[in-house]
This record gives sequence, C-alpha cells and structure tokens, in this order.
Amino acid sequence: MTTNAEESQTRPRRRAPAGAAVLREDVTEAIRAAVFEELAAVGYARMSIEGIARRAGVGKTAVYRRWRSKLHLVLDVVSAIAVMGLPVPDTGSLEGDLRLLYEVTSRALRHPVASQIIPDLQAEAARNPDIAEAMQKTLREGQEGVASKIIEAAQRRGELAEGLDDDLAMDLISGPLYWRSVVIRTPKLPKGYLAALARGTTEALKAL
Repeated sequence: MTTNAEESQTRPRRRAPAGAAVLREDVTEAIRAAVFEELAAVGYARMSIEGIARRAGVGKTAVYRRWRSKLHLVLDVVSAIAVMGLPVPDTGSLEGDLRLLYEVTSRALRHPVASQIIPDLQAEAARNPDIAEAMQKTLREGQEGVASKIIEAAQRRGELAEGLDDDLAMDLISGPLYWRSVVIRTPKLPKGYLAALARGTTEALKAL
C-alpha cells in the first residue's frame, strides 16, 4: 500500500500553462508602443501586423497570440487611452482647475504622435463603426471623467449651481480646445489662449 507521499512522488507533474497564461508583459507593452509609432508613421490603412512586429522587435506570432487582427489590436490600444485618463486638477477654484486641465490636454493633443494618430483614426472611424465606438469611448470618457469631477468640486465650493445640463457643460469645457487642436489643427495657440479659455468657460458655466 502506497502512502500519500509516495503517490505524490510517482504522480506525473503537471506542465506549466502555455499560451496566453504566460504572455510576457514587457513584450505586450513593446507591441502597444509599436502600434502608436506605426500609426503615426504609415496610418491605419497601411499599417500591418508585420510592420508592428518588426518595430517591436518580435515575431508575428507574438502579436497574434495577443490580438487576432490589426483591428482588435488598434481598438485595444485606443480604448486603453480612455482608461488611463487625465489627472484631476485640484487648485481650489473652477478657473484654476480648467486652466490646468487645458494645459495638460493641450500638450497631449499637440504631441507629434497624437496629432498624427487622432485625425487618421477619425477618418477611419467614418468607415468603421468599431473604431468609431472606440474613438468615442476614448475622447468622451477620458476627458469627461475629469471634467465631471471638476464640476462636482466647483459645486461643492458653491461656484456652480446644482442641476447643470451635463452634456452642455461638457461641450463647453471640451469643445473649444478640441476644435482648435484636432479639427482645424492650429499650428500654435495664441499667447494667453488657454488662460482666456479657462476664464471664458468659467463664466459660461456659471451662467447655465
């Protein structure tokens, strides 16, 4: 009769899980970074799994083990931006919070890579509903998650009335800078523009 100890010694060892269970995070991050670089360099239409793998320094198999297509890879990377979000300003005033938000957002939107990727994905979104949905998630949730907290803080301080029209408030906060930086793509914002925008948006929100 064998003991439990003897059984454990004779029982074949289970092999460590393979595939997705042992994917290396550093490789995953290298691929995500390569997607941004490839999008900026060639655009979505010309982007390929081969190009992404080459830029990341991995084989195509490493990419396909994580994402089954170029579309799913781009959707994952774009959606991740919304999750990352922006820092919530805490300056003690509505105008100060808006000014800081605009400064951070302006730097992000005018980054050389972002300024190339966003317009390209917007054009692709007009043809692809999946990308359109991911872009909406990125642009709305990332910005509005912060903007809503700024409004809530201003309401607690008594700077804004309760019961604001949320959609209109978000449009007032996010619309002008997005229009300038992404739609008409002004090469350089006029001196004092962000301070004036924060001041004007503050007064507009108080008037709601």
